[in-house]
Amino acid sequence: MAGAVPSSSEIRDVAQDVLRELLGSSPDPRQERRGLSRPLISQAEVRAARQRGETTIVVPAGAIVTPLAHDLAVDSKIEIRVEGADAAREERRGWGAAPDPEAGGPAPLAQGGPVAIGSDHGGFELKAALSAYLAELGVSVQDVGTRSAQSCDYPDYAAAVAKQIALGQASWGVFIDGAGIGSCMAANKIPGVLAATVHDVRTAKNSREHNGANMVCLGSVGLTPAAAQEIVHAWLTTETGGGRHARRVNKIRAIEASFLK
Repeated sequence: MAGAVPSSSEIRDVAQDVLRELLGSSPDPRQERRGLSRPLISQAEVRAARQRGETTIVVPAGAIVTPLAHDLAVDSKIEIRVEGADAAREERRGWGAAPDPEAGGPAPLAQGGPVAIGSDHGGFELKAALSAYLAELGVSVQDVGTRSAQSCDYPDYAAAVAKQIALGQASWGVFIDGAGIGSCMAANKIPGVLAATVHDVRTAKNSREHNGANMVCLGSVGLTPAAAQEIVHAWLTTETGGGRHARRVNKIRAIEASFLK
């Protein structure tokens, strides 16, 4: 009926379809059995386990555990365990044992893990310089593009970097466009991503210590390669603060979760 308000279950089904498309998973279990897609573990599976009184969810290797499912599992004191996987490796990917919500965290360089990097045409040259610098630091770099200085749309590549983080394919993200603003907006639409636009060493450190950013966005206009390297190094070597900082970051994630339930 025209103008009818959709039910909560209809809204949930649509949201699940959108999320599966975004994360590259299929709802068709026949495809999953054939290995054509990766199983998706969403909030629904965590809620079902909680209702059954379970304290552990064992998921198949390669499964996508959404950030919201992970957060709900933490709140419900449910461990998400990957079948046949090394627990320490899964913890580094972000889906292992639940962290203390009031505790800080090690710096990205200390934690390790791949860094996804991307840019639009305006940041292409600076991306190349930063990729080389990250490699010198011993960081595994995953370049998602763009591949030339030809004009392109920054949301496409900013989302590509953010998606690597959301899927656990990268631990951290770096993006460069003209101002670092629009790309940050696009990246923060991906669940689980905390992207920050930074302009100097001070804001880079702040985005980590105060905000726990897992992705940083830079503006290439007026930024030399040397200055960009200094900013990225500061970001990679700053720990996340605990206490009030962790509490406030958790509130940011709670806002995201409230709109995606």
